[in-house]
Amino acid sequence: MTKPIKLWMAATALMISAQASAADSLLSELRTAAPALNPDVLENALQALSCAAPEHLEDARLAVIDYSLPSTSPRLWVFDLEQRALLFKELVAHGRASGDKYSRHFSNTPGSHQSSIGLFRTLHAYDGRNGYSLRMQGLEPSFNHRALDRAIVIHGAKYVSNDFIHRTGRIGRSHGCPAVAVDKAKPLIDTIKDGHYVFSWYPDPDYIAGSKLLQCPREVAMNAATSSF
Repeated sequence: MTKPIKLWMAATALMISAQASAADSLLSELRTAAPALNPDVLENALQALSCAAPEHLEDARLAVIDYSLPSTSPRLWVFDLEQRALLFKELVAHGRASGDKYSRHFSNTPGSHQSSIGLFRTLHAYDGRNGYSLRMQGLEPSFNHRALDRAIVIHGAKYVSNDFIHRTGRIGRSHGCPAVAVDKAKPLIDTIKDGHYVFSWYPDPDYIAGSKLLQCPREVAMNAATSSF
């Protein structure tokens, strides 16, 4: 092995080590800020973002939804990754065909009325039939890339409230949109609109095995270590 190759390998190893250390620090600080969020879900969200947009891992705002939790629990967290701070912790609805109190079924199919999982990039906000709303672009083929066609948006809904929970034992359900409380919609949307990210999680075996964004970091590291040989 020549000296230039050894130097390149050493530099690559140092870069990967530094990136891993920074990611571990970010994960640790966000876990402290949001102790109720499953750390494995948070780690998967950061892993997906680091693959899709590594340049934004330190400055994006990231919403994380854990659909494995009941709809009666706050299961939407919004983080400022630059400040490493928690900005919102809210109730969020799932699609009516995804389940009742618990969501169990997810789809990328128009008309399914099921929620989608995976990483989304936020687009522009607009005023629609559900009031102030936020369009999202699904970044994961087979899992959420039809989000725009399905009109999967963040919007406010009266059925997302503690009063609705007291009356029915759960919050209401959407046609697949991650709806939030009416009074939270505008401040939350304005925080994450125009090029930030939403990660929706459920431990679906097909998603875990098939998501390129969840597998990407390991592949990138391997490619970086072998691409010059």
